Amino acid sequence: MESTVKTQNAEVGTKQLNPEHILKIGMGFWASKTVLTAVNFKLFTLLANKPHTADEIKNKLGLHERSYLDFLDALTALGFLERVGLGGSAVYSNTEETDFFLDRNKPTYLGGMLEMCNNRLYKSWDGLDEALQNGLPQNELKESNSENQFYDFYSNQESLSEFLRAMAGLQAGAFMSFVKQFDFSGYSSFCDIGGGSGAMCIQVALNNPKINCINFDLPAVESFAKQTIRNAGLSNRIKTASGDFFADRFPKSDVIAMGNVLHDWNNDEKFLLLRKAYDALPEGGALVCIENIIDNERNKNVFGLLMSLNMLIETRGGSDFTFNDFDEWAHRIGFSKTDWMQLAGPTSAAIAFK
Repeated sequence: MESTVKTQNAEVGTKQLNPEHILKIGMGFWASKTVLTAVNFKLFTLLANKPHTADEIKNKLGLHERSYLDFLDALTALGFLERVGLGGSAVYSNTEETDFFLDRNKPTYLGGMLEMCNNRLYKSWDGLDEALQNGLPQNELKESNSENQFYDFYSNQESLSEFLRAMAGLQAGAFMSFVKQFDFSGYSSFCDIGGGSGAMCIQVALNNPKINCINFDLPAVESFAKQTIRNAGLSNRIKTASGDFFADRFPKSDVIAMGNVLHDWNNDEKFLLLRKAYDALPEGGALVCIENIIDNERNKNVFGLLMSLNMLIETRGGSDFTFNDFDEWAHRIGFSKTDWMQLAGPTSAAIAFK
């Protein structure tokens, strides 16, 4: 063992080799599952109310004596908790980030995506090696023959609700950034295709009082969207419309948006959706596609590349894409120019003008 360690850490030329990165990534599911479990236990929501001792947390969450301290201290070492003291009487509290993003009672809650990762995606990703060899999804679609890959998934109210919460939380920062940067002057109407719970329409309406919005999605989603819009007090400014965006025409609007929609579909289907948006826009109108767009060199946006692998796991033909891909599709359809806008984190907007 000693000689192996020396070999691993030996210098090669002038470079010191270190296996830390390999181990950190290769065994990253240890840390990931620890955090996902904490979210599922609603630990950060508990601590948002007030700090708790380790023993109080153990009792409230029903944790076993054996490893509850390892669990809490691992979260501390990972930067998700802060701690004063040691042992059962140690006091734990949220970090500033976990309090802001992982408290279920805050509108900034991102944990919906992590809940879905824990409850669905974590298990599905176990089939990545199989998916890479056969190109087939590894989730519920393995047993489904539905023409639209979302029909079966959306028929389950529990999974649909979880999915909509996850998407709203994941996209919130990007939508907020988009409405602050995009110039809405000269436009009076906005439509979000595949708009889910209505999160993007809500942000547009809140920041642009002269714009009327339409949230368009499958019929199963409409009641969720109406409730979210009602809760935001914007029912007079945001309308809902139901339909299948492959079978039905898009509502005509000055600006049409799709948030994390294109990557669900293969390239032919992407092209069809872009063409339908073009047909629904007036001259001078804009199409906005918000995604984790992969950089053109395909070596920087790690999240975008991993999201594309997630589309392999989750869809029949979906994949993420580069801005160059979008630019080529848009100009082939007839859009006059395109633009790119960096949003929050790995997310950006590809914009095409008619």
